Amino acid sequence: MFKDLLYTGIGAGLVMKEKMEEEMKKMEKSGKMKTDDAKSCMESIEKKAKEEEHKNKEKLRSMLKEIIDDLGIATKDDLEKL
Repeated sequence: MFKDLLYTGIGAGLVMKEKMEEEMKKMEKSGKMKTDDAKSCMESIEKKAKEEEHKNKEKLRSMLKEIIDDLGIATKDDLEKL
């Protein structure tokens, strides 16, 4: 379930990126946006996306740890202590 959710999010992000690139190329061709501005904008969007991905991974990791604790499942650290 978590994998499906993660893959769906990644897929949506990739589709959005492709659409943004297409729109920026159209704007470049029509003269509404300079090439440097388009590159800068894409770099900014990619940086923000990577930051959000990192935040989401940390949230997911935290949620999984909480679920494991609630269920009382032994972790690798617990097993090593034994």
